[in-house]
Amino acid sequence: MAKGIFNIPYPENEPVRSYAPNSPEKESIKKFLEELKSKEMDVPMFIGGEEVRTGNLGAINPPHDHQHLLGNYHIGDETHVHQAVQAAMNAREEWAALSWEHRASIFLKAADLLEGPYRDLINGTTMLGQSKNIFQAEIDAACELIDFLRFNAYYMQGIYEDQPDSQPGIWNRMEYRALEGFVFAITPFNFTSIGANLAAAPAMMGNVVVWKPSETQIYSAWAFMEVMREAGLPAGVINIIYTDGPMTGNILFNHPDLGGIHFTGSTGTFQHIWKEVGKNIENFRSYPRVVGETGGKDFIVAHPSAESKEVSTAIIRGAFEFQGQKCSAASRIYIPNNLWDDVKAELLQDAASIKMGPPEDFRNFMNAVIDKRAFDKITGYIEKIKADPNAEIISGGGYDDSKGYFIEPTIVVAQDPQFLTMCEEIFGPVVTIYVYQEENFEDTLKLVDETGPYALTGAVFAKDRYAIDLASKKLENSAGNFYINDKPTGAVVGQQPFGGARGSGTNDKAGSAMNLLRWVSARTIKETFVPPTDYRYPFMSEE
Repeated sequence: MAKGIFNIPYPENEPVRSYAPNSPEKESIKKFLEELKSKEMDVPMFIGGEEVRTGNLGAINPPHDHQHLLGNYHIGDETHVHQAVQAAMNAREEWAALSWEHRASIFLKAADLLEGPYRDLINGTTMLGQSKNIFQAEIDAACELIDFLRFNAYYMQGIYEDQPDSQPGIWNRMEYRALEGFVFAITPFNFTSIGANLAAAPAMMGNVVVWKPSETQIYSAWAFMEVMREAGLPAGVINIIYTDGPMTGNILFNHPDLGGIHFTGSTGTFQHIWKEVGKNIENFRSYPRVVGETGGKDFIVAHPSAESKEVSTAIIRGAFEFQGQKCSAASRIYIPNNLWDDVKAELLQDAASIKMGPPEDFRNFMNAVIDKRAFDKITGYIEKIKADPNAEIISGGGYDDSKGYFIEPTIVVAQDPQFLTMCEEIFGPVVTIYVYQEENFEDTLKLVDETGPYALTGAVFAKDRYAIDLASKKLENSAGNFYINDKPTGAVVGQQPFGGARGSGTNDKAGSAMNLLRWVSARTIKETFVPPTDYRYPFMSEE
């Protein structure tokens, strides 16, 4: 039983290491990458604290070298889905009853392990399994994940401290209970930190979790589970399975103990999940908490007063870091005609200097897209652009999948602001630019707001403060994360809580207390010290 009030130290964002030439961190990760590549890992599922192997294997191949085998993961079936739920529910009572400071300690220890002895493992598996360069892996798999764990523990303390007022003779209290059932975490390939946080955040608040990662992120998901086991996470709290998506959903979206869904992925998939939950609503013990961050068609709009080099740099970084495979990646750009010539020249110069190849070579700014399916989808868009007279590829447009799934950074100029690639999410290194007449800035803001169903991230570039104010107001509902004179990517935990609305999700802001509140069910307790003994009220003594 707790015998005190406990304060978690105020967290600080994990510093991003430079990996500069001759630095110890560069030498360490280079050596570790060679070690990872030299062996084939056998990656089990984790159910009820046990490693589960089925013998039905799926290959783990680097996207940048798809003939190389990093290892194999064990594919589960319906029985493993049921086993994972049962293991979670078996662990629920004891885990939910554990004092919050002990739960916090596990995740704070995991953060320290990631900062130190497991940093190369989480970065290395991300680099090889998801084809991320060292900087993208460092800010994601190491720093953002460490920040999620530390800041969420701090936010958890703040939630528990939020208590109601009391009047004389009465003590009011608020309990923040774990949800009654289990949470189903469905996670994407592109961010190791997001995948881990979607499972860890509900667990920190006392919930038990069934986690289904993307099959193209299993390598780094396994690494995170190794860290959590080392940190002392009890058996059954987080159960990770590698199973068929529709089959798994068919079981869990009908399960009476489904307490919540924590999702990041496509808008179409999330809408399907929402429909399934609604269709089965009478089957659940409680209304499931449905939290999702989905697609984006993220914008940069430049005002005529903007600096051209600032705009062009934001486009290159925002559109092409991690091959454009970020929900927040800059994808549609609006440039005034007075800036276009300068921006175009700078873009062409920068794009021509981009090196692309495997992440083991630190000179490469870009690497490979995640898999064959993504490669075919993105190159399909490129071929449609090439065949359409209403758009022109001014840089890039080439691709090659003979060794890895490589696509050149591709810059498109569209004559029509409703052109295909100005509206549809591509999720790859393709950015489309529309040049507008400089006197039409306000009309262009209306165009930005009304193009497409998404509202995840967006940016405005301007020197004119009145223009910035106008854009902030006109685009109020166009982006859950809005950037002024900065690219629309790179949200930092504790600084820019992340999430969007409209077709981009429920805007429950990962990296903030808002998200954690979704994973608790509050109970109000009123205690009266001297209860009344007469039902009569004074007003009844009428003369």
